[in-house]
Amino acid sequence: MTEIGTFAPTEPSSGTPREVDEVRLLDLLGRMTLEEKLGQVVGFWEKADGESVAPLQGEFAAPAVLEEFARHGLGHLTRPYGTRPVEAAERAAWLWDFQRGLVTGTRLGIPAIVHEEVLTGLSAWGATTYPTPLAWGAAFDPELVEEMGAAIGDSMRLLGVHQGLAPVLDVVRDPRWGRVEECIGEDPYLVGTLGTSYVRGMQSRGVHATLKHFVGYSGSQSGRNFAPVHAGPREVADVLLVPFEMALLDGNARSVMHAYTEIDGVPIASDPTILTGILRDQWGFDGTVVADYFGIAFLHLLHHVARDLGDAAGQALEAGVDIELPTGDAYGRPLADRIRSGEVDEGLVDRAVLRVLRQKDQLGLLDATFDDAPPTDIDLDPAEHRELARRLAEESVVLVSNDGTLPLRGVSRLAVIGPNADRTEALYGCYSFVNHVLAQHPGFEAELDALTVLEAIRGDLPGAAVRSVAGCAVDDDDRTGFDAAVDAATEAELAVLVVGDHAGLFGRGTSGEGCDRDDLELPGVQRQLVEAVLATGTPVVLVLVTGRPYAIDWAIQRCAAVVQAFFPGEEGAGAIAGVLSGRVNPSGKLPVSLPRSAGAQPYSYLHPPLGEGGEVTNLPSTPAAPFGHGLSYTTFAHEDLSVPTEVATDGSIVAEVRVTNTGAVPGDDVVQLYGRDLVGSVTRPVAQLLGYRRVRLEPGETATVTFTVPTTRLAFADRTMRRIVEPGDVDLWVGTSENRDTVARTTLVGDVHLVSPASARWTVSEIG
Repeated sequence: MTEIGTFAPTEPSSGTPREVDEVRLLDLLGRMTLEEKLGQVVGFWEKADGESVAPLQGEFAAPAVLEEFARHGLGHLTRPYGTRPVEAAERAAWLWDFQRGLVTGTRLGIPAIVHEEVLTGLSAWGATTYPTPLAWGAAFDPELVEEMGAAIGDSMRLLGVHQGLAPVLDVVRDPRWGRVEECIGEDPYLVGTLGTSYVRGMQSRGVHATLKHFVGYSGSQSGRNFAPVHAGPREVADVLLVPFEMALLDGNARSVMHAYTEIDGVPIASDPTILTGILRDQWGFDGTVVADYFGIAFLHLLHHVARDLGDAAGQALEAGVDIELPTGDAYGRPLADRIRSGEVDEGLVDRAVLRVLRQKDQLGLLDATFDDAPPTDIDLDPAEHRELARRLAEESVVLVSNDGTLPLRGVSRLAVIGPNADRTEALYGCYSFVNHVLAQHPGFEAELDALTVLEAIRGDLPGAAVRSVAGCAVDDDDRTGFDAAVDAATEAELAVLVVGDHAGLFGRGTSGEGCDRDDLELPGVQRQLVEAVLATGTPVVLVLVTGRPYAIDWAIQRCAAVVQAFFPGEEGAGAIAGVLSGRVNPSGKLPVSLPRSAGAQPYSYLHPPLGEGGEVTNLPSTPAAPFGHGLSYTTFAHEDLSVPTEVATDGSIVAEVRVTNTGAVPGDDVVQLYGRDLVGSVTRPVAQLLGYRRVRLEPGETATVTFTVPTTRLAFADRTMRRIVEPGDVDLWVGTSENRDTVARTTLVGDVHLVSPASARWTVSEIG
């Protein structure tokens, strides 16, 4: 019997910034003119018409020529690799030359921080495209996410990129929201542990991660992008803030991006209570806060809490936004005018500039000369990165239902049908270079060696005659392909239908930023296509390649099997085909509940007892499949959960459980420990994830898994908004959020424990 105990990824000290010379920084600041100060708190983005990769981008005038704009210095250079397809070596040569020009051609000689999007890998032409964050959540594997973060950091450092705009730590609240694919899941602890692992990995390579979107963005009204947020202070404290606190205190993330949203009428970009009071005063954050693109200008243009861009700049600066991205629309001339008129205190600019200089010193930029040669032999998709992408994709595929049809054995005639069966673009999220940028440059190839699901199935099932028909597009009402799909299914022994989303931006897709949904039916006529094939009587395996969970209870009831993949990246087709063939034993678990209907949204498994519905309503909220659910080709027994009878309110619960592979093939089990505080001074959720551990077991093998759970994971905001741990009974179980395989109870004893950030003990290393 194997003993499996504490999981300890890379220590957070690997991402600890080097000591800075405050005397030097103050000297630099003291020698700066106002124009030089403002140069350090803005970015520059060279963008062209038709390259729409940010909201309302067309509302802003094109910036000046870069060299003119940066004549007094520059804080950030925005996405030099990730705005259009550019050859990496050529762009690196240009970047080194530009940075050298800042060193030698400006009075103070300070290089710029270069930032890029890195949500599914470095968003550059030909760079490895990993699974989307919702797939990280499905994998439940912090160690692997940390490895991926380190690999992305390696690519950034090679190209002279210093800051990555990821991870997204928004907790999923409503699957209709288009940016669900960018999120890790609906549980703040899962989001926090995986997000912290990503930060640790990336920052171990000497570059900085940026937490986004701080805070509340995912709670937008009706699942609409940019909509108001009506979250109460307790939901903000107990759910939405938790992952950020974890990634800052345990991961030492060096940068935070404010959210576009407003909470209860106050836009985050102008809210000092959040950006200074919580972030800096409570948590002790000493890094930089960057604006989400155009977010400061939106205080004037969208929120209408500022009279003009100068007013917006003053509000954001006072609230705690240090750097305006992607350009200097507000922190440039409008802010300069306000400072000279005396309406904005120049000391606020000094505060921001010091934070920027501190970050540049930590990155080594204040001593950089760029006299070294830029890289010339660049491989942004090396074999070791593809291997990470493959492993993560395979671990993330969720087998939702199966009547025994899978894995496929001895099938000689197979129909592969659906709009996502033969499109590599279907594998990628909206922040992949392919769908984010390359979609607007149709003359360029993806430069990625990726298979489609159809090609991968043919490779995994070489003995089967495979006929493929699209049947329909992802999102239109054209049914002319239905007849061919029905014919193909009728002639086959089994039909694999590959349906789902196409990721895009601002209405150019069915999932992604600005691609929200009114309902949770499959887009277009895809459900009707599935219904038409089901009517043939041929068994159907439904494969969902999506960026959000859809309402597919009908499919679970009627299809032979349902497989869920959340934009699994460049190696995702092989992962899906491997699960279908049995080469890969599925081990993914749902990081979000699969809803029964859009009408039950917003929904979270973390609901209090009244959230279940039951006899008090004719419309229960029960999901089609719960958070944490996922099948395997083997079976696992969870037995003999043991916990102490009593635990101090300021202590830790040590829980042990026996896990046995009771099936005939090896497999990975994601062992999940949940708890429920039975009586609280405020209502408490009916289930709460307290720990998880991925375990690989051979047939018949047994392991003992030990969880060390600080009681602070059961902390909550009381009626006066203090974070506390209360004495009382706690039920614990191993299983899923809804299914209890083995149960135990402990009693928290002692006084009410008041939790401070220093004692929160969220640390990832305590996952057992």
